[in-house]
Amino acid sequence: MTDIASVLFSEDEIRRRVRDLGAAIASDYAGRSPVHVSALKGASVFLADLVRSIDLPVRVDFMSISSYGASETTGGVVRILKDLDHDIGGEDVIVVEDIIDTGLTLSYLLATLRERSPASLEVCTLLDKAVRRIPPVDIRYRGFECPDRFVVGYGLDHAARYRNLPMILAVDDTARLVDDADALIAFLEPAAGSA
Repeated sequence: MTDIASVLFSEDEIRRRVRDLGAAIASDYAGRSPVHVSALKGASVFLADLVRSIDLPVRVDFMSISSYGASETTGGVVRILKDLDHDIGGEDVIVVEDIIDTGLTLSYLLATLRERSPASLEVCTLLDKAVRRIPPVDIRYRGFECPDRFVVGYGLDHAARYRNLPMILAVDDTARLVDDADALIAFLEPAAGSA
């Protein structure tokens, strides 16, 4: 099992860090009701745990955006597949991301949201893969620095699978994972979480 992937961040580490982020947001936004905007689907797991750790009357809204281009990596061309359900004009908005790497898609999203005149606009991400950043992105709340490795679990997927892993894995053998979509199933077993 360890020859294909290893635990980068354990379930306990994630739980503690999410709790710390929630406490920081609750302190910074005391007396307010920030809107947490998440881009589907990856950040939904992180968002669910994050908002439950904030002792404020927060609100949640979702967007679905698609990056596309000629290559598998994001080309910076973005389109909105699902827009917000509510107006954010005059609201305190926190964009919640599972991972930020190049920052191209997030930059587009932030520019789009700024045009809607929120009272404030901040970013909270679980993982920051800053080594791949192209445009500068101001991240107010950061869970973990992420090395330049392929990661999966806790909302992050491979071929729409493994979002339900309670930990985040660094995949050491991506070719094997591509060849065998079931290669990480052993990590879903209860004993794997304690490894």
